[in-house]
Amino acid sequence: MTEVLRAQWVVLDIEGTLMPTSAVHVGLYDFARPRLGPWIDAHPDSELVRSAVARTKAEAGLADDAGTAEVVAVLHRWMAEDRKAAPLKDLQGEIWQQGYASGELVSSYFPDVVGALRAWHAAGLALAVFSSGAVKGQVASFSNTTDGDLTGLFRSHFDTVNAGPKREAPSYAAITAGLGDPDPGAVVFLSDVPAELDAAAEAGWQTVGLARAGEPYADADFGAHLVVGTFDDLRIEAA
Repeated sequence: MTEVLRAQWVVLDIEGTLMPTSAVHVGLYDFARPRLGPWIDAHPDSELVRSAVARTKAEAGLADDAGTAEVVAVLHRWMAEDRKAAPLKDLQGEIWQQGYASGELVSSYFPDVVGALRAWHAAGLALAVFSSGAVKGQVASFSNTTDGDLTGLFRSHFDTVNAGPKREAPSYAAITAGLGDPDPGAVVFLSDVPAELDAAAEAGWQTVGLARAGEPYADADFGAHLVVGTFDDLRIEAA
């Protein structure tokens, strides 16, 4: 049965919702991991790189004069822990942006995703992304995909830096403000993580859980949230 919702905004998670979690945790992480050290050393005059290195040292308790190898060891540990650390996300975003621009990286989504995104956009719905990955990395990932450049489908991008933690309701209130303060009930959030849906619902949003076969949260308890297996099971109409 196809579920029908009415909304003005559709806000989307990425991992486990638009693309397989493995595409990020294996594909993108493996691309960034060996490039972190060389990227830091090759961009000594970059304010973003200097700031990311300084914040990494501060968060990890490293000495101010710690070398690149010590900083990278921390970054690699954070990657292994899947820690949503802002300086790591900033550096990954820079590296991924270069990878997509060079054609070394190409994004591929679940088969039901791109058609649904285009249909929602054509129907007058405004699309946005809320992911733990840095905004720069998000935009880059949509710029070079197996379906072409999809960046024009999205009006706004949010991450844990410009919005806040994905499992806390104030982050979704901040995004509502960033979208121009629509009625929260006119915003629908799609994610595979129940705790994120709980936070969005607390902020007054409509929520849809993605229980995709083979993904980490496929068998999770989504509680009272609407749950679908693919976007084909969902119809969102412009309010």
